[in-house]
Amino acid sequence: MSITTLIFDVDGTLADTEELHRQAFNAAFADAGLRWDWSRTLYRELLHVTGGKERMAHHAASLDLGEVDRRALRAHIPALHAAKTRHYAAMVAGGRLKLRPGVARLLREAHEAGMHLAIASTTSPANVEALLTATLGPQGPGLFGVIACGDLVASKKPAPDVYELVLRTLGADAEEAIAFEDSAHGLRAARGAGLWTVVTPTWWSEAEDFTGADLLLPHLGDPGEPLAGEPGARLPDAPWLTLQGLEQLRHPPAACAVRQLYQGAA
Repeated sequence: MSITTLIFDVDGTLADTEELHRQAFNAAFADAGLRWDWSRTLYRELLHVTGGKERMAHHAASLDLGEVDRRALRAHIPALHAAKTRHYAAMVAGGRLKLRPGVARLLREAHEAGMHLAIASTTSPANVEALLTATLGPQGPGLFGVIACGDLVASKKPAPDVYELVLRTLGADAEEAIAFEDSAHGLRAARGAGLWTVVTPTWWSEAEDFTGADLLLPHLGDPGEPLAGEPGARLPDAPWLTLQGLEQLRHPPAACAVRQLYQGAA
């Protein structure tokens, strides 16, 4: 069965977005008069909690607060998250993000080959649209047949729900789809949905456990940014991930037994 569908996570996978997310959170906190300032080190730890609202709730739960103050803070989280989303969208629209190496090339090649493209993310639809529009142009969101975000499903990653939603919506079989992720939570979600998974970590996720990844690369590679040691170490045909190479890795030709070779020559 050939590959027909590529499903992408967003944050960290399409673009290294986490620094902008961190700055947007801190801007929202400042607007609200909160004396929270998430450092890079703290935010890297908080990324183990999936979802922005969940991340804020987790942080609030770690503070030494009375129950009345804790309830009031929890009730304010949706408004905080909406403010954070506005800050993030403005930063992205201002040109402060670019796609990771190889992403635009692979998306273009897959689109030209008539493959289905989809998004499976825990971030908000507004964040996804802002990133796709800023990096791929006004036509960016339209490249994807399905854009599924965490609020559409009962459980966010590492649960497989968002990937299962994409597969159901497209009518695709897991055997004909590839997932692209950057985190251990994302890998677990994709694997839970039965998907062959390419993982390209960033600084924010590089220390995580990627056991079970079918292909682990520093990035997808490009003619201008080839992957060291390729082809040969992990990729079969070029120093960047191609659709042909992906097909060879996902569906390698069946090996012939030595005995069969001798029988064929008899």
